[in-house]
Amino acid sequence: MTSKAKYSVILPTYNERRNLPIITWLLNRTFTENSLDWELIIVDDASPDGTQTVAKQLQKLYSSDRIVLKPRSGKLGLGTAYVHGLKYARGNFVIIMDADFSHHPKFIAQMIEVQKQKDYDIVTGTRYAGNGGVYGWDLKRKFVSRGANLFADTVLRPGVSDLTGSFRLYKRAVLEKVIATTESKGYTFQMELMVRAKGMGCSVAEVPISFVDRVYGESKLGGDEIVEYAKGVLSLWLKV
Repeated sequence: MTSKAKYSVILPTYNERRNLPIITWLLNRTFTENSLDWELIIVDDASPDGTQTVAKQLQKLYSSDRIVLKPRSGKLGLGTAYVHGLKYARGNFVIIMDADFSHHPKFIAQMIEVQKQKDYDIVTGTRYAGNGGVYGWDLKRKFVSRGANLFADTVLRPGVSDLTGSFRLYKRAVLEKVIATTESKGYTFQMELMVRAKGMGCSVAEVPISFVDRVYGESKLGGDEIVEYAKGVLSLWLKV
């Protein structure tokens, strides 16, 4: 048996000052209850709301070994945030998730358990299988998201029910390999990661999650992103 697993959570943030202490507390509780070794890598894109000040306070509370702050000079996109965070990750597993409570840390233990069952390369949270679901969205948002996933699934056929989900557990080596070939930077990044991973023959399991719309702050998905997403699906289809 190799040395004990360590889990690096990469959390891209922009104006998450109010959410960060709670999400950190929930992560700490989840990992502690399950006796797991972990670290949190906060990749903040120069938030003007004091997110980094809060992150530094959290370092004092939980130790800078546990809470790692790796800020950037501005809003540079989700894809590059994960690439940046990955450079500092010390775990042999990497968890990517959102900082806004749409992803509850309580599902992490289940994802880890499922990963161990068959040594999966990737475990992804799904809103669209089993008892997964979406809460706090109006019908239009649900329709757009579900439609986006069905559209991508039809065009790309990756056999994953939630392609745009951004709550995932990766073997670190797998994520490094896949991320190196990924070209998207924005909203289509998660989808491209998954399609390329499946194309490389990576094994993927799904865990149903309940997705809750963000507690504080504005949703980052607008009409432009939907257009970008559709273009992203089609360009991926041509490439992969």
